[in-house]
This record gives sequence, structure tokens and C-alpha cells, in this order.
Amino acid sequence: MKPRGAVACGHAETAKAAELILKEGGNAFDAVLAAFLTACVAEPVLASLGGGGFLLAHTNGQRDVIYDFFAQTPQHPLAEGELDFYPIHADFGTTKQEFHIGLASIATPGAVKGVFRIHKDMGSMPMTELAQPAIEAARNGTVLNALQASIFKIISPILVATPEAREIYQSKTSPGSLIAEGECLQQSHVADFLEVLAIEGSDLFYKGEIAQLICELNAHGGGQLTLKDLSDYEVMLRNPVSMNYQQHRVLTNPAPSCGGTLIAFALSLLEHANINQYRFGSHQHLKLLAETMRLTNEARFDAFSNASSEEALRQLLDVNLLNTYREKIAGNARALRGTTHISVMDNQGNVAALTASNGEGCGHMVPDTGVMLNNMLGEEDLNPDGFFCWPANRRMTSMMAPTLVMSPNGSKLSLGSGGSNRLRTAILQVLSNVIDFDMQLHEAINQPRIHFENSLLSIEPGYDREVIAALCGDYAENKLWEEQNLFFGGVHAVTEYQGSFDGAGDQRRGGVALVVE
Repeated sequence: MKPRGAVACGHAETAKAAELILKEGGNAFDAVLAAFLTACVAEPVLASLGGGGFLLAHTNGQRDVIYDFFAQTPQHPLAEGELDFYPIHADFGTTKQEFHIGLASIATPGAVKGVFRIHKDMGSMPMTELAQPAIEAARNGTVLNALQASIFKIISPILVATPEAREIYQSKTSPGSLIAEGECLQQSHVADFLEVLAIEGSDLFYKGEIAQLICELNAHGGGQLTLKDLSDYEVMLRNPVSMNYQQHRVLTNPAPSCGGTLIAFALSLLEHANINQYRFGSHQHLKLLAETMRLTNEARFDAFSNASSEEALRQLLDVNLLNTYREKIAGNARALRGTTHISVMDNQGNVAALTASNGEGCGHMVPDTGVMLNNMLGEEDLNPDGFFCWPANRRMTSMMAPTLVMSPNGSKLSLGSGGSNRLRTAILQVLSNVIDFDMQLHEAINQPRIHFENSLLSIEPGYDREVIAALCGDYAENKLWEEQNLFFGGVHAVTEYQGSFDGAGDQRRGGVALVVE
């Protein structure tokens, strides 16, 4: 009997949900929805029904589409002085990063509507069955693993920001402390909410009782969301960015999000410079990667300084601009974001790549649901012009980039990553490892990585000392990490060739992969 499919994601419970649905005869889209709902329980900082995301869908009928259910800015922003909006500091150990939370940091969430729209278009099983793994995980509890416990500690000011959040995330054995590794996280409110939501549908969240609760919370506490923001929210269907790289067809997230376009831009530079002529991990290889990252950032800021976001992203793939930066490469061969990714394939030819985020969470829960709302309006890199300078009623941009690669031999690769700005360079390096250096998936994901941003080159351990020394000579501003770290993204990927499946989860972010027999 041929395998039913494969899943790769960031938590064992998330993977088990997808596995169960595939074994029960569901397709890849059923499985990815069940997995996402379970991720909202087992990975609550990284996935939430109060956030948003994207699904890249490839069907057995060869249809390719992006479901954009990311956050939307409010229609009627309030005056700054009236707002519940304040900074907290996340402690990463070696550094601290400022995030802004509070009710005024919430953008209109799209996750619930996205789940039901994808189910309506692509699903084959009842939503009540798809929600069951998440309901059971919430009611019975999940044991907090090391990665989740670490994330809880990093953003602890958010998890204790309100009494409702403290009630869920505090330790039952050590009152006054957050739940720790090995303790059981039970979320009875989430279980009850999911049971009702699965029956009543998305109108409950956008027009019904839950919508009223969200709006009352905002109206009385200094938030900006209104019933009209929620009721008007729509899932957008978009054509993926499509490009050829080394004879492989690459599909990824289009404008108004920028991650996919920046990956496509960088791939074009790498192909033109023939990166595969160099030995993997050599000085020439890593310097070309670093320069590609630097020039991609430069092109991004050049484009955005002269045009609206969507027009800027279109300009980035204009052949004249690409040629300009290809010439530069040829002559110069020299904070935690709460994001998670799920890749699923089935034996019917369907592919589902879903990346979701809640920012870090705003600290406020939707009353009686256990659902923390997002803080997308408090994310500095999502608000490049400054807080409260965003255009009203506009889809926010994102680095999230669920991606599909179709090879000349007929194999398919589905991948994506968490990791804020680092996710696009993580995806870029894994793609290059697979295509340019012919690595198997597990090897490609677990190779050391680099990341260049704001003049700083960050380098994971694992390269030759002489190569690292040469790179540090090239880039005076550098940081050498002592071990592989979730800072460098978390790529979860599955692949299929002639009915045979493989998968790999990135250990930097607790990755799990299963081939479902």
C-alpha cells in the first residue's frame, strides 16, 4: 500500500493531527487545517486564531493559489493619546528586543476566516472532525516541550500582561511563575470555543457573539477594532510569484507581502552568479550568499523609497532592476517573530504549505475563548514608517513565504519557515542547498546558515575556521553564534517523487516530520 502522504511542522502534536486526518482519508488541505488548529493549542505563541497567515495550495488538478488570511489594518484609527499601546522587552539571553503590545497593537485577525474559506474550497472532511485533535489536545493538555518553554520565558511579559493571560500560562505547581518544561498546559476555554466554532462557522468570530466580545474589549480598553473591521474582513486569493531557477519552477507568496518576492529576487542573483560553481561552505560560496542578502536588502529599500508597497514589489522583479543588481553581484563576488510553518502532501497530488503568525501576541485574550489576539500593529518591522503611520483598511505586509518547488524530473518540494526577517534567508539557503548542491532534505535543512541584515553578518557554527575568519575579515560587523539557533529560522519541508515521500523538520524550531503510511 503506498504512503498516504507526509507532514513537517514545529511540534509533535501538530504532526499527529495531520497524520490522523490523512489516515482517516482526508486530503492535504484537511490535514493542514487540523494541524494548524492543533498548533494554536500546542504552539500558542507561534500560532493563534487571533492572528493570520498564508496558504500556498497546489491541487491535483494543477491549480496553484495563495490564500491570504493575514492581518488587516483598522478602518478608523484612533488618536494616539487614546490608545492602549506600550513596550515590553523580550529577553533572548544575549540580547533584549522591544515589542509593543496592548489593545491598540491588534490588527484585524484573519486566521478563523482563512480556515473556513480553505475548508470550503479545498476540504473533504467535516470541520467538526478536523477540529477534534485540537479540541482533545486543549482539553487533555499538552506537555510543554523545551522549545515552547524557552519561548514562554523570552516573551514572559506578554503572557502575564493581563489576568486572563496569567490564568492560562502560569504554573499550577509554582503559582506566580510561568508554566515550565514538562508541565501540562490545559486550555479548557480553547476546547469549548473550538467545539462551538467548528459547528457555527466563521460568522461567530466576525459577526456574532465573539465579534461583539472583541469589539467591546477594544471600545472600553483603548483598542481600535470595530465590528465593521471584523465583518468586512475578506480572505484574498492571489496568484503566486512564479519563477524558474536552475530549471526548477518556484512558486511563493506574492505582493503585498514581501518575503516571497525577496526570495525570488535573491534566487535570480544566485543563478546569474552561478553559485553552484563553488564548493558548499567555501569562502566564495558564503561571500556570494552574504552579498546576495546585502543587495536584496538594498534593492528592497531602494524600491520602497520610491513607490507604494505593491508597486515596489513588482519593480523588484523587473528585468532592468534585476540586471542592475546582477551586475553588482558579478563584480562583487565578495527578534523572535511568533511564526510557524506546516507543510503537507497527500498521495492524490495535493500540496498545502501554511505559514501563520500571531506576532508575539498583544497580551489580551478574547473573553472566554483562551485565544490571544495579535500585536501586528506593534511590530516595528511590519510598520517601517513608524507606529500609527499605516494606511487604514489595508492588508499588512509580511515576510512569510510558503513555497513550492517543482523539479524537471517531476518531484515536488513544499517548504516554509518561521523566523521574522530571517525566514526568507533560511528558505533561500535551503532551496540553494537542495537545487544547487544536490542535498537530501534533512541535510539541506540542518546545514549551518548565515544571515545579513543592517550591516551585521550573523554566522552559525559548522563552517571551517579559516572560512569564518575570512568572512569576518570581509564583514567587520559580525556575530558568531555558539550553536544553531531559532534566530536563523525554522524550515519545515516535505518532498514527493513518484509516490515516495520524505520530510524534515528544522531542529532549530522543534521540527517534526512524519511519512504517513
